[in-house]
Parts: sequence; structure tokens; C-alpha cells
Amino acid sequence: MTGSTSRESRHSSYITFSREEWARLRDVTPQPLTEGELERLRALNERISLEEVAHIYLPLSRLLNLHAGAAQQLYRATDAFLGGKAAKVPYIIGIAGSVAVGKSTTARILQALLARWPNHPKVDLVTTDGFLYPNRVLEERGIMKRKGFPESYDIRRLIRFLSDVKSGCPEVSVPVYSHLVYDIVPNETQLVRQPDIVIVEGLNVLQVAGTPSSRNTPPLFVSDFFDFSIYVDAPEELIFDWYVDRMRLLRETAFRSPQSYFHRYSRLSEEEAVKMAREVWTEINGVNLRENIAPTKGRARLILEKGPDHAVQRVRLKKL
Repeated sequence: MTGSTSRESRHSSYITFSREEWARLRDVTPQPLTEGELERLRALNERISLEEVAHIYLPLSRLLNLHAGAAQQLYRATDAFLGGKAAKVPYIIGIAGSVAVGKSTTARILQALLARWPNHPKVDLVTTDGFLYPNRVLEERGIMKRKGFPESYDIRRLIRFLSDVKSGCPEVSVPVYSHLVYDIVPNETQLVRQPDIVIVEGLNVLQVAGTPSSRNTPPLFVSDFFDFSIYVDAPEELIFDWYVDRMRLLRETAFRSPQSYFHRYSRLSEEEAVKMAREVWTEINGVNLRENIAPTKGRARLILEKGPDHAVQRVRLKKL
């Protein structure tokens, strides 16, 4: 079997691949992205290269293509068994990880790569930001500073969305979140119309926090609807540095817009901006990572372990 044969790997539920071992699993998968396309997919402070796409994301897209293809074959077999009565059900991929770790870029790259495979050309990306409660609700509940923590999400609505998608509903709507205004956009929705694959990206997608239930009914978890799950990981000190760097860049770009919720921060000096970012990390994002997000890592089917410059150093794939 390909992959690390260390003692840890033999006695772990995961097979561990070095960067070089994983890159070889690309096989003959072609590189469909250009530098210009990758530039549009990168987050503000990430320097992911076409080489990173070739070494990490192309093998991953090949693996996901095999899994999605197998699910499609099972659907067709079930459809034949039921006499053509089975509804088309998308293959759902969950992507979790900390603020600033790069999960959004990972999701966008995978969406672009998976859509190039001929057997599943329609790939939708949904972020769980749209299922945050509006700011007015968070303020009423006194949890505005807990935004991004499990209690700040409308989990019931998120599970209802996933249930509808998995039930084969022809069209399902998703609330839209704006990072510019830092809130849900009223009367704006994203429509999901039976795509081949849905990628669901967010902080909390692997957390075991479900809807309220009776004593006789087990709770539903968001991850119950996933066919495959990915956790984007890195040492906290690196994620902290990336977060501070991102806040510094946002101060010089998006925060300068008068429409930005954080417009007031654009007037801070660089030293003041860095101090503010450190405080937010210490009081909010770092706490959320340690208490809620990182403990869910072991629930992921695959873990991308990043090093400096957002480069993936190891890939861990859960044994079947």
C-alpha cells in the first residue's frame, strides 16, 4: 500500500502520505488551470502555486472523482432497481478548518478542478457563512463576539438545506453572506439546482452539534449528509501569522470601502491593526479553534497538513 509505513501510521486510522508520495498519485491527470484562473481562486494573502495544485489538488481531485463516480454508479443501479424512481442526489463534500487556514481557497480550487471531469461537470460551492444568524439576532442574544462559534449558526436551517439537497429537491435556496458588510444580505439567495457535486465549506461542518431532538430521536449532525470530508490543518502559530497578515492586507484594501463593516479599521496604523488582530485572535478565533474546530479533525476522511506559505506537507487519508 502506498503511503508512510511509520509506527504511527500502522496503528492509526489514517494512512499518511508525504508530499512527494501524494504527488505521485496524480498519475496522468492533466493540469486544467492556468495561472490567471488560479489567481482568481486564491485568497488575499495566499501564495498557492500551480505546482501546489499539481502536487496536492490534482491527486485529490482524482480521488474525489473516483468516489463521486462510484456514487453515481450506485445511483444508477438503485434507479434501475426502483424502476427509474430514484431522485438525482448530489455527492456532498464537506471542508472544515480554522479561520485563515485556507479552506475557502481549497474549496474554490477543488470546485474548479472537479468541474473539469466529464462525469460531474456541475459543481456548486456553498459556504456555511450564509447560515450565520443575522447580526441583529446575534446582538439580541448577546453573542456578537461569538460569531463563528457553533451557537452563532442556524444549524436547524443548515440541516434542512442539506436534507433537501440529499432528498433530490429540484431547487434549494441558500442565504447569502457578505464579508464586506459582515452580515446576511436581505432578500438575496443562492440557488442550488441538483448539481452533480456540492462542496460545503465552513468552520463548523464537522462539529457534532445538531438540531434539538426528543429523547427518542438521535440528533442529526451536519456531517451526516457528507459523502466525503476534508479538514485543512496547520499549526496554530502559522494560522495566527496568516490571520494577522490577512488583517493587515484587508486594512489596506477592502476595509477602505465606506460600505465595509470594518471601515473604521482602515484608519488604524499598521501597529494598531496588528495589535487589534492579535486581540481578536486571542479572545475569539483562537478560542474557537481550540475548543470547537480542532477537536473535529479526527472526524474528517482526509486531512491536509500545511506548513509555511500554505504549502501542504502531508496528507492523511482515513483507512476504509
